[in-house]
Amino acid sequence: PPADPQLHHTGLTVADLERSVGFYTSLLGCTVEARFSVSGDAFGTVVGHDGASGQFVHLRSGGRRIELVEYEPAGTSREPAALPDPGGTHLAFAVDDVDAAVAGLPAAVDTLSEPRTTTSGTRLVFLRDPDGNLVELLEA
Repeated sequence: PPADPQLHHTGLTVADLERSVGFYTSLLGCTVEARFSVSGDAFGTVVGHDGASGQFVHLRSGGRRIELVEYEPAGTSREPAALPDPGGTHLAFAVDDVDAAVAGLPAAVDTLSEPRTTTSGTRLVFLRDPDGNLVELLEA
């Protein structure tokens, strides 16, 4: 194995980069850390699509980095995996008050349910970003 691997970022492929940047910055308090483009033969090879290019935004939330990327040409949209499904993923954001956070969301933001307190004592809710990726808000 590599010596001392460190998590660098969590990446999400998005259909509309600016729409997603707006969601994560205005609703979840992320800040834009960097914007850049990548293209060329080497990039197309490593992402498995010859001729692909990408527009990237790195967001910062606390000490974590989220990478949003919009590919050209865009891939085929798919239904995101449900949480219990292998491959099901989500991002989790700690908030002081889940109920207040949900009350402040625009009506267009879909939640899976109303906030609930689990048997572990954690109050949480799941919502979907503009591309259907699951986002957890939890009191921590």
